Amino acid sequence: MITKEQIAEQYQQIQNEICAGLELADGKGIFQEEIWDRDGGGGGRTRIIQNGNVLEKAGVNFSAVHGKLPDSIKKAFGVSEDDFFATGVSIVIHPNNPWIPIIHMNIRYFEMLSESGKEMRWFGGGIDLTPHFVIEEDARFFHRALKHTCDTFHSDFYSKFKNWADDYFFIKHRQETRGIGGIFYDRLNPQSTGLEWSDIFEFSKAVGRTFLPVYVELIGRNKDKLVKEEEKLWQYQRRSRYAEFNLVYDAGTKFGLDTNGRIESILMSLPPQANWVYNFNAKPGSEEEKTLGLLKKGINWI
Repeated sequence: MITKEQIAEQYQQIQNEICAGLELADGKGIFQEEIWDRDGGGGGRTRIIQNGNVLEKAGVNFSAVHGKLPDSIKKAFGVSEDDFFATGVSIVIHPNNPWIPIIHMNIRYFEMLSESGKEMRWFGGGIDLTPHFVIEEDARFFHRALKHTCDTFHSDFYSKFKNWADDYFFIKHRQETRGIGGIFYDRLNPQSTGLEWSDIFEFSKAVGRTFLPVYVELIGRNKDKLVKEEEKLWQYQRRSRYAEFNLVYDAGTKFGLDTNGRIESILMSLPPQANWVYNFNAKPGSEEEKTLGLLKKGINWI
């Protein structure tokens, strides 16, 4: 039986691997680390790169927190007990070049006691891609890599979690998806998956280790592309949509704020600069118009 301490230890190792790989890919930026403690129990390691060669702002965070669950989350979970433990790795990267996509990855584990005294525990997470300009070849590469990881563990995982991501990463007030999706899953346990706890944990780690080779490949494909001024302005506009989603809908942001998490670590997902353009209309036939036309659910990228 895996323990919460073993899960947290393995997640820290994944954080170490990803940070080392991103520093190599950037060639200049070095992660600054802050060790923090949470009032109420636990803490984490926040690691940030700012103004690198490739990575304008990159956060790779680990946390392991415990304590009393706020009433708002107890109500959402439908429980009356309030002792909880949560650990995970969360990543958001905003690159310098608009032809490199924004990427988000999260792997997490949660447990608490239910009213009957039974332990409630599950894994959640996923990876999703938010291109400023959708490059269809890159989108296919990204989704095929996720499908390969999912298929290793369960034949239904990719289609189920891809649809889940399409629904979750949807900006309702804009009626558009945040990007081209990816996979998203929550509350995975033996009852919901048919897998043993050890296999679900291996899947969680595999998702975490899918991130680095996929994103390094996307960096290599696009980092040397020349950037026009209007493309940079479009990047800032797409970042504003990313910020809107994270502040209005993102469950992780809400959980962090409700559980008195470290505010700088929670909001590291926000871009260093974003623009809001009033009533923007893309030029017919432009790359911007093409991208807007692909920000919708249900696209088969495979």
